[in-house]
Amino acid sequence: MTTVQRVQPPPTPVRPGVVARAGLYALFAANVIVVTVFFVRAGFASNALVLLGRLAGLYAALLMAFQLLLVARLPFFDRRIGMDRLTSWHRRVGFGLLWLLLAHGVFIVFGYAQSSSMGPVDQLVDLAETVEGVLRAVVAMALIILVGAVSARYARRRLAYETWHFIHFYTYLAVVLAFTHQVAAGSTFTASPTATAYWYTLWGVALTSVLVGRLVLPLWRNLRHRLRVTAVVPESDHVVSIYVTGRDLDRLPARAGQFFLWRFLTRDRWWQANPFSLSAAPDGDRLRLTVKTAGDGTAALRRLKVGTRVFAEGPYGAFTTMHRTRQDTLLVAGGVGITPVRALLEELHGHVVLIYRVATDRDAVLYEELTELAHAKGAQLHLITGPAAPDKLAPHELALLVPDIADRDVYVCGPPGMTTAVLRSLRQLAVPGRQIHAERFSLAG
Repeated sequence: MTTVQRVQPPPTPVRPGVVARAGLYALFAANVIVVTVFFVRAGFASNALVLLGRLAGLYAALLMAFQLLLVARLPFFDRRIGMDRLTSWHRRVGFGLLWLLLAHGVFIVFGYAQSSSMGPVDQLVDLAETVEGVLRAVVAMALIILVGAVSARYARRRLAYETWHFIHFYTYLAVVLAFTHQVAAGSTFTASPTATAYWYTLWGVALTSVLVGRLVLPLWRNLRHRLRVTAVVPESDHVVSIYVTGRDLDRLPARAGQFFLWRFLTRDRWWQANPFSLSAAPDGDRLRLTVKTAGDGTAALRRLKVGTRVFAEGPYGAFTTMHRTRQDTLLVAGGVGITPVRALLEELHGHVVLIYRVATDRDAVLYEELTELAHAKGAQLHLITGPAAPDKLAPHELALLVPDIADRDVYVCGPPGMTTAVLRSLRQLAVPGRQIHAERFSLAG
Protein backbone atom coordinates (compact mmCIF):
# COMPACT_ATOMS: atom_id res chain seq x y z
CA MET A 1 0.00 0.00 0.00
CA THR A 2 1.36 3.42 -0.90
CA THR A 3 2.45 5.53 2.04
CA VAL A 4 1.20 9.08 1.87
CA GLN A 5 3.37 11.74 3.50
CA ARG A 6 1.39 14.05 5.75
CA VAL A 7 2.17 17.21 7.64
CA GLN A 8 2.36 16.19 11.27
CA PRO A 9 2.35 18.77 14.07
CA PRO A 10 5.36 18.68 16.39
CA PRO A 11 5.02 17.14 19.85
CA THR A 12 3.66 19.59 22.39
CA PRO A 13 3.88 19.69 26.19
CA VAL A 14 0.36 21.21 26.30
CA ARG A 15 -1.84 18.13 26.19
CA PRO A 16 -5.14 18.71 24.32
CA GLY A 17 -6.88 16.16 26.53
CA VAL A 18 -5.86 17.96 29.71
CA VAL A 19 -7.17 21.26 28.36
CA ALA A 20 -10.49 19.69 27.30
CA ARG A 21 -10.95 17.88 30.62
CA ALA A 22 -10.13 21.01 32.59
CA GLY A 23 -12.67 22.90 30.53
CA LEU A 24 -15.39 20.33 31.25
CA TYR A 25 -14.58 20.29 34.97
CA ALA A 26 -14.61 24.08 35.15
CA LEU A 27 -17.89 24.26 33.22
CA PHE A 28 -19.54 21.76 35.55
CA ALA A 29 -18.19 23.43 38.71
CA ALA A 30 -19.40 26.84 37.54
CA ASN A 31 -22.88 25.46 36.93
CA VAL A 32 -22.97 23.81 40.36
CA ILE A 33 -22.23 27.21 41.89
CA VAL A 34 -24.91 28.92 39.79
CA VAL A 35 -27.53 26.30 40.68
CA THR A 36 -26.67 26.58 44.38
CA VAL A 37 -27.00 30.38 44.26
CA PHE A 38 -30.41 30.12 42.60
CA PHE A 39 -31.49 27.61 45.26
CA VAL A 40 -30.44 29.93 48.10
CA ARG A 41 -32.15 32.94 46.52
CA ALA A 42 -35.41 31.00 46.16
CA GLY A 43 -35.74 30.99 49.96
CA PHE A 44 -36.16 28.41 52.74
CA ALA A 45 -39.90 28.43 53.39
CA SER A 46 -40.28 24.63 53.42
CA ASN A 47 -39.11 22.12 56.02
CA ALA A 48 -35.62 20.63 55.94
CA LEU A 49 -36.56 17.43 54.11
CA VAL A 50 -38.33 19.29 51.31
CA LEU A 51 -35.38 21.66 50.98
CA LEU A 52 -32.97 18.75 50.72
CA GLY A 53 -35.24 17.14 48.13
CA ARG A 54 -35.36 20.30 46.05
CA LEU A 55 -31.58 20.73 46.17
CA ALA A 56 -31.09 17.08 45.14
CA GLY A 57 -33.56 17.63 42.29
CA LEU A 58 -31.67 20.69 41.05
CA TYR A 59 -28.35 18.88 41.09
CA ALA A 60 -30.00 15.91 39.35
CA ALA A 61 -31.30 18.21 36.60
CA LEU A 62 -27.79 19.63 36.15
CA LEU A 63 -26.28 16.12 36.00
CA MET A 64 -28.90 15.06 33.47
CA ALA A 65 -27.98 17.95 31.20
CA PHE A 66 -24.28 17.16 31.66
CA GLN A 67 -25.01 13.53 30.78
CA LEU A 68 -26.35 14.65 27.42
CA LEU A 69 -23.21 16.67 26.75
CA LEU A 70 -20.99 13.64 27.51
CA VAL A 71 -22.72 11.46 24.90
CA ALA A 72 -23.32 14.17 22.30
CA ARG A 73 -20.21 13.01 20.38
CA LEU A 74 -19.09 16.56 19.76
CA PRO A 75 -15.86 16.40 17.72
CA PHE A 76 -13.98 18.88 19.93
CA PHE A 77 -14.28 16.75 23.06
CA ASP A 78 -14.18 13.36 21.32
CA ARG A 79 -10.84 14.03 19.59
CA ARG A 80 -9.26 15.34 22.78
CA ILE A 81 -10.74 13.04 25.43
CA GLY A 82 -11.91 9.97 23.52
CA MET A 83 -15.28 8.26 23.29
CA ASP A 84 -14.16 5.49 25.63
CA ARG A 85 -13.40 7.92 28.47
CA LEU A 86 -16.47 10.07 27.81
CA THR A 87 -18.64 6.94 27.84
CA SER A 88 -17.04 5.82 31.11
CA TRP A 89 -17.79 9.21 32.65
CA HIS A 90 -21.34 9.03 31.32
CA ARG A 91 -21.82 5.68 33.04
CA ARG A 92 -20.46 6.88 36.38
CA VAL A 93 -22.40 10.13 36.27
CA GLY A 94 -25.51 8.12 35.37
CA PHE A 95 -25.39 6.16 38.60
CA GLY A 96 -24.83 9.39 40.54
CA LEU A 97 -27.86 10.83 38.77
CA LEU A 98 -29.93 7.81 39.76
CA TRP A 99 -29.11 8.26 43.45
CA LEU A 100 -29.83 12.00 43.31
CA LEU A 101 -33.22 11.37 41.71
CA LEU A 102 -34.08 8.79 44.35
CA ALA A 103 -33.00 11.22 47.07
CA HIS A 104 -35.10 13.94 45.46
CA GLY A 105 -38.22 11.79 45.43
CA VAL A 106 -37.76 10.33 48.93
CA PHE A 107 -36.98 13.65 50.63
CA ILE A 108 -39.84 15.47 48.90
CA VAL A 109 -42.43 12.79 49.70
CA PHE A 110 -41.34 12.35 53.33
CA GLY A 111 -41.03 16.11 53.78
CA TYR A 112 -44.58 16.78 52.62
CA ALA A 113 -45.84 13.74 54.54
CA GLN A 114 -44.30 15.20 57.69
CA SER A 115 -46.22 18.44 57.17
CA SER A 116 -49.54 16.83 56.25
CA SER A 117 -49.48 13.84 58.64
CA MET A 118 -50.15 11.54 55.67
CA GLY A 119 -48.28 8.30 55.05
CA PRO A 120 -45.52 8.40 52.41
CA VAL A 121 -47.46 6.29 49.88
CA ASP A 122 -50.65 8.34 50.30
CA GLN A 123 -48.60 11.51 50.08
CA LEU A 124 -47.00 10.40 46.82
CA VAL A 125 -50.40 9.56 45.33
CA ASP A 126 -51.77 12.91 46.49
CA LEU A 127 -48.86 14.83 44.94
CA ALA A 128 -49.23 12.93 41.67
CA GLU A 129 -52.95 13.72 41.54
CA THR A 130 -52.89 17.35 42.65
CA VAL A 131 -49.56 18.86 41.61
CA GLU A 132 -48.92 19.40 37.90
CA GLY A 133 -45.83 17.64 36.62
CA VAL A 134 -45.33 15.22 39.51
CA LEU A 135 -46.78 12.23 37.65
CA ARG A 136 -44.41 12.96 34.76
CA ALA A 137 -41.53 13.03 37.24
CA VAL A 138 -42.54 9.61 38.59
CA VAL A 139 -42.56 8.17 35.06
CA ALA A 140 -39.18 9.79 34.32
CA MET A 141 -37.70 8.26 37.48
CA ALA A 142 -39.06 4.83 36.56
CA LEU A 143 -37.41 5.10 33.13
CA ILE A 144 -34.08 6.18 34.66
CA ILE A 145 -34.21 3.22 37.06
CA LEU A 146 -34.91 0.88 34.12
CA VAL A 147 -31.96 2.26 32.14
CA GLY A 148 -29.73 2.08 35.22
CA ALA A 149 -30.71 -1.54 35.83
CA VAL A 150 -29.86 -2.67 32.28
CA SER A 151 -26.61 -0.67 32.41
CA ALA A 152 -25.33 -2.56 35.45
CA ARG A 153 -22.43 -4.80 34.47
CA TYR A 154 -24.28 -8.04 35.22
CA ALA A 155 -27.23 -7.12 33.00
CA ARG A 156 -25.18 -5.35 30.32
CA ARG A 157 -23.07 -8.45 29.65
CA ARG A 158 -26.19 -10.54 29.05
CA LEU A 159 -28.00 -8.19 26.68
CA ALA A 160 -27.38 -7.85 22.97
CA TYR A 161 -25.93 -4.46 22.12
CA GLU A 162 -28.95 -3.56 19.98
CA THR A 163 -31.36 -4.41 22.84
CA TRP A 164 -29.38 -2.39 25.37
CA HIS A 165 -29.11 0.52 22.94
CA PHE A 166 -32.85 0.53 22.25
CA ILE A 167 -33.70 0.57 25.95
CA HIS A 168 -31.18 3.38 26.45
CA PHE A 169 -33.21 5.58 24.11
CA TYR A 170 -35.83 5.83 26.87
CA THR A 171 -33.37 8.18 28.59
CA TYR A 172 -34.34 10.91 26.13
CA LEU A 173 -38.01 10.48 27.01
CA ALA A 174 -37.05 10.68 30.69
CA VAL A 175 -35.16 13.91 30.01
CA VAL A 176 -38.20 15.50 28.35
CA LEU A 177 -40.50 14.41 31.19
CA ALA A 178 -38.06 15.66 33.82
CA PHE A 179 -37.74 19.02 32.10
CA THR A 180 -41.52 19.50 31.87
CA HIS A 181 -41.77 18.53 35.56
CA GLN A 182 -39.17 21.17 36.42
CA VAL A 183 -41.04 23.81 34.41
CA ALA A 184 -44.37 22.96 36.05
CA ALA A 185 -43.35 22.32 39.67
CA GLY A 186 -39.85 23.75 40.16
CA SER A 187 -39.98 26.74 42.48
CA THR A 188 -36.33 27.52 41.78
CA PHE A 189 -37.00 27.39 38.04
CA THR A 190 -39.52 30.23 38.31
CA ALA A 191 -37.91 32.10 41.21
CA SER A 192 -36.62 34.85 38.91
CA PRO A 193 -36.40 35.65 35.20
CA THR A 194 -32.65 35.05 35.42
CA ALA A 195 -33.16 31.55 36.84
CA THR A 196 -35.75 30.72 34.19
CA ALA A 197 -33.45 31.96 31.42
CA TYR A 198 -30.54 29.94 32.87
CA TRP A 199 -32.45 26.65 32.95
CA TYR A 200 -33.87 27.12 29.45
CA THR A 201 -30.37 27.90 28.17
CA LEU A 202 -28.83 24.89 29.95
CA TRP A 203 -31.37 22.43 28.60
CA GLY A 204 -31.30 24.07 25.17
CA VAL A 205 -27.52 23.74 24.87
CA ALA A 206 -27.57 20.13 26.10
CA LEU A 207 -30.34 18.98 23.76
CA THR A 208 -28.92 20.91 20.80
CA SER A 209 -25.51 19.30 21.39
CA VAL A 210 -27.07 15.83 21.18
CA LEU A 211 -29.10 16.74 18.11
CA VAL A 212 -26.08 18.17 16.29
CA GLY A 213 -23.54 15.53 17.32
CA ARG A 214 -25.70 12.42 17.04
CA LEU A 215 -28.00 13.31 14.12
CA VAL A 216 -27.24 16.45 12.11
CA LEU A 217 -23.47 15.99 11.71
CA PRO A 218 -23.62 12.28 10.69
CA LEU A 219 -26.44 12.95 8.22
CA TRP A 220 -24.64 15.93 6.71
CA ARG A 221 -21.34 14.08 6.33
CA ASN A 222 -22.94 11.04 4.70
CA LEU A 223 -24.96 13.17 2.29
CA ARG A 224 -21.78 15.01 1.41
CA HIS A 225 -19.42 12.04 1.00
CA ARG A 226 -21.80 9.30 -0.29
CA LEU A 227 -19.69 6.35 0.82
CA ARG A 228 -19.63 3.03 -1.07
CA VAL A 229 -17.72 -0.25 -0.84
CA THR A 230 -15.08 -0.50 -3.58
CA ALA A 231 -13.35 -3.75 -2.61
CA VAL A 232 -13.59 -6.64 -0.13
CA VAL A 233 -10.21 -8.33 0.33
CA PRO A 234 -9.76 -11.47 2.50
CA GLU A 235 -6.59 -11.15 4.56
CA SER A 236 -6.86 -14.63 6.11
CA ASP A 237 -9.50 -17.24 6.92
CA HIS A 238 -10.96 -14.99 9.63
CA VAL A 239 -9.91 -11.46 8.63
CA VAL A 240 -11.20 -9.26 5.82
CA SER A 241 -10.35 -5.73 4.69
CA ILE A 242 -13.08 -3.49 3.29
CA TYR A 243 -12.22 -0.50 1.13
CA VAL A 244 -14.64 2.43 1.06
CA THR A 245 -14.57 5.50 -1.15
CA GLY A 246 -16.75 8.55 -1.68
CA ARG A 247 -16.82 12.20 -2.67
CA ASP A 248 -14.49 14.83 -1.19
CA LEU A 249 -12.90 12.42 1.29
CA ASP A 250 -9.99 14.84 1.61
CA ARG A 251 -12.42 17.05 3.58
CA LEU A 252 -13.43 14.28 5.99
CA PRO A 253 -11.59 15.08 9.27
CA ALA A 254 -10.43 11.50 9.88
CA ARG A 255 -7.07 10.68 11.46
CA ALA A 256 -5.01 7.52 11.74
CA GLY A 257 -6.03 5.69 14.94
CA GLN A 258 -9.69 6.71 14.81
CA PHE A 259 -12.78 4.58 14.18
CA PHE A 260 -16.23 4.89 12.68
CA LEU A 261 -19.58 3.29 13.43
CA TRP A 262 -20.23 1.52 10.11
CA ARG A 263 -23.62 0.61 8.69
CA PHE A 264 -23.54 -1.36 5.45
CA LEU A 265 -26.88 -0.67 3.81
CA THR A 266 -27.90 -4.14 2.71
CA ARG A 267 -31.29 -5.69 3.37
CA ASP A 268 -30.06 -7.76 6.32
CA ARG A 269 -27.46 -5.38 7.81
CA TRP A 270 -28.71 -1.77 7.49
CA TRP A 271 -29.86 -1.68 11.12
CA GLN A 272 -26.52 -2.89 12.58
CA ALA A 273 -23.85 -0.34 13.48
CA ASN A 274 -20.40 -1.91 13.93
CA PRO A 275 -17.51 0.13 15.36
CA PHE A 276 -14.29 -0.63 13.46
CA SER A 277 -11.00 1.24 13.37
CA LEU A 278 -9.33 2.49 10.23
CA SER A 279 -6.51 0.10 9.36
CA ALA A 280 -4.74 2.57 7.07
CA ALA A 281 -4.15 6.28 7.40
CA PRO A 282 -6.79 8.21 5.39
CA ASP A 283 -5.32 9.38 2.08
CA GLY A 284 -8.18 11.56 0.84
CA ASP A 285 -9.34 8.97 -1.70
CA ARG A 286 -10.47 5.95 0.30
CA LEU A 287 -10.86 4.50 3.77
CA ARG A 288 -9.96 0.99 4.85
CA LEU A 289 -11.20 -1.08 7.76
CA THR A 290 -9.92 -4.54 8.63
CA VAL A 291 -12.26 -6.82 10.55
CA LYS A 292 -11.87 -10.11 12.38
CA THR A 293 -14.93 -12.15 11.43
CA ALA A 294 -15.67 -13.53 14.88
CA GLY A 295 -19.47 -13.95 14.75
CA ASP A 296 -22.35 -14.26 12.30
CA GLY A 297 -22.66 -10.48 11.93
CA THR A 298 -19.02 -9.80 11.11
CA ALA A 299 -18.68 -13.00 9.06
CA ALA A 300 -21.33 -11.61 6.69
CA LEU A 301 -18.96 -8.75 5.84
CA ARG A 302 -16.95 -11.15 3.67
CA ARG A 303 -19.97 -11.34 1.38
CA LEU A 304 -20.44 -7.60 0.90
CA LYS A 305 -20.77 -6.61 -2.72
CA VAL A 306 -18.83 -3.85 -4.43
CA GLY A 307 -21.06 -0.79 -4.69
CA THR A 308 -22.86 -1.36 -1.37
CA ARG A 309 -23.84 1.98 0.15
CA VAL A 310 -22.29 2.78 3.53
CA PHE A 311 -23.51 5.03 6.34
CA ALA A 312 -20.62 5.88 8.66
CA GLU A 313 -20.79 7.84 11.91
CA GLY A 314 -17.53 9.43 12.92
CA PRO A 315 -14.61 9.70 12.93
CA TYR A 316 -14.33 9.09 16.68
CA GLY A 317 -11.51 8.59 19.14
CA ALA A 318 -8.49 10.32 20.67
CA PHE A 319 -6.01 7.55 19.78
CA THR A 320 -4.15 9.87 17.39
CA THR A 321 -0.88 11.71 16.92
CA MET A 322 -2.58 14.87 18.19
CA HIS A 323 -1.56 13.76 21.69
CA ARG A 324 2.15 13.21 21.08
CA THR A 325 4.57 14.71 23.58
CA ARG A 326 7.83 13.14 22.29
CA GLN A 327 9.50 12.79 18.92
CA ASP A 328 9.97 9.00 19.18
CA THR A 329 7.20 6.45 19.70
CA LEU A 330 6.54 2.92 20.92
CA LEU A 331 3.47 1.17 19.50
CA VAL A 332 2.15 -1.93 21.30
CA ALA A 333 -0.63 -3.94 19.65
CA GLY A 334 -2.35 -7.22 20.40
CA GLY A 335 -4.50 -9.29 18.03
CA VAL A 336 -6.80 -7.29 15.77
CA GLY A 337 -5.88 -4.21 17.84
CA ILE A 338 -3.13 -3.87 15.24
CA THR A 339 -5.57 -2.07 12.89
CA PRO A 340 -5.42 1.45 14.41
CA VAL A 341 -1.75 0.90 15.28
CA ARG A 342 -0.92 0.04 11.66
CA ALA A 343 -2.61 3.30 10.60
CA LEU A 344 -0.62 5.24 13.21
CA LEU A 345 2.65 3.71 11.99
CA GLU A 346 1.92 5.10 8.54
CA GLU A 347 1.41 8.63 9.88
CA LEU A 348 4.13 8.85 12.57
CA HIS A 349 7.49 10.53 12.06
CA GLY A 350 10.56 10.10 14.24
CA HIS A 351 11.88 6.72 15.32
CA VAL A 352 9.17 4.12 15.92
CA VAL A 353 9.28 0.73 17.64
CA LEU A 354 6.29 -1.56 17.05
CA ILE A 355 5.63 -4.59 19.27
CA TYR A 356 2.95 -6.90 17.91
CA ARG A 357 1.65 -9.58 20.34
CA VAL A 358 -0.25 -12.58 18.93
CA ALA A 359 -0.83 -16.20 19.92
CA THR A 360 0.62 -17.71 16.72
CA ASP A 361 2.24 -16.47 13.52
CA ARG A 362 -1.03 -17.12 11.67
CA ASP A 363 -2.78 -14.57 13.88
CA ALA A 364 -0.49 -11.74 12.76
CA VAL A 365 -2.95 -9.71 10.68
CA LEU A 366 -1.41 -7.49 7.97
CA TYR A 367 2.09 -8.64 8.94
CA GLU A 368 3.56 -8.39 5.42
CA GLU A 369 2.24 -4.84 5.14
CA LEU A 370 3.68 -3.98 8.53
CA THR A 371 7.08 -5.37 7.54
CA GLU A 372 7.21 -3.32 4.35
CA LEU A 373 5.98 -0.17 6.06
CA ALA A 374 8.40 -0.55 8.97
CA HIS A 375 11.30 -1.01 6.53
CA ALA A 376 10.26 2.06 4.52
CA LYS A 377 10.05 4.23 7.65
CA GLY A 378 13.11 2.84 9.41
CA ALA A 379 10.99 1.47 12.26
CA GLN A 380 11.73 -1.59 14.39
CA LEU A 381 9.11 -4.36 14.29
CA HIS A 382 8.99 -7.09 16.94
CA LEU A 383 6.52 -9.95 16.49
CA ILE A 384 5.93 -11.74 19.82
CA THR A 385 4.09 -15.06 19.74
CA GLY A 386 3.21 -17.73 22.26
CA PRO A 387 0.86 -18.29 25.20
CA ALA A 388 -0.10 -15.50 27.60
CA ALA A 389 2.09 -16.96 30.36
CA PRO A 390 4.84 -16.15 30.94
CA ASP A 391 4.13 -12.48 30.25
CA LYS A 392 6.38 -11.44 27.38
CA LEU A 393 5.35 -7.80 27.84
CA ALA A 394 6.40 -7.64 31.50
CA PRO A 395 8.56 -4.68 32.59
CA HIS A 396 11.87 -6.51 32.19
CA GLU A 397 11.07 -7.73 28.68
CA LEU A 398 9.81 -4.31 27.56
CA ALA A 399 12.95 -2.63 28.91
CA LEU A 400 15.14 -5.08 26.96
CA LEU A 401 13.25 -4.45 23.72
CA VAL A 402 13.04 -0.68 24.16
CA PRO A 403 15.79 0.62 26.51
CA ASP A 404 14.71 4.27 26.03
CA ILE A 405 11.04 3.52 26.66
CA ALA A 406 10.69 6.36 29.21
CA ASP A 407 11.66 8.88 26.51
CA ARG A 408 8.94 7.79 24.06
CA ASP A 409 5.24 8.24 23.62
CA VAL A 410 3.58 4.83 24.02
CA TYR A 411 0.38 3.86 22.19
CA VAL A 412 -1.32 0.66 23.37
CA CYS A 413 -4.23 -1.14 21.70
CA GLY A 414 -5.36 -4.74 22.13
CA PRO A 415 -7.57 -7.07 24.13
CA PRO A 416 -8.54 -5.65 27.57
CA GLY A 417 -6.33 -8.11 29.49
CA MET A 418 -3.26 -7.35 27.42
CA THR A 419 -3.86 -3.60 27.51
CA THR A 420 -4.21 -3.64 31.31
CA ALA A 421 -1.01 -5.69 31.69
CA VAL A 422 0.99 -3.38 29.41
CA LEU A 423 -0.24 -0.27 31.20
CA ARG A 424 0.81 -1.84 34.49
CA SER A 425 4.26 -2.58 33.06
CA LEU A 426 4.62 0.99 31.83
CA ARG A 427 3.82 2.36 35.28
CA GLN A 428 6.45 0.05 36.82
CA LEU A 429 8.97 1.32 34.26
CA ALA A 430 8.18 4.91 35.36
CA VAL A 431 6.90 6.00 31.95
CA PRO A 432 5.18 9.36 32.61
CA GLY A 433 1.40 9.14 32.34
CA ARG A 434 1.26 12.04 29.88
CA GLN A 435 3.25 9.88 27.40
CA ILE A 436 0.87 6.89 27.57
CA HIS A 437 -2.04 6.75 25.13
CA ALA A 438 -4.60 3.96 25.22
CA GLU A 439 -8.25 3.63 24.36
CA ARG A 440 -10.47 0.73 25.30
CA PHE A 441 -11.33 -0.59 21.85
CA SER A 442 -13.89 -3.15 23.03
CA LEU A 443 -16.36 -1.11 20.93
CA ALA A 444 -14.05 -0.29 18.07
CA GLY A 445 -12.03 -3.46 17.70
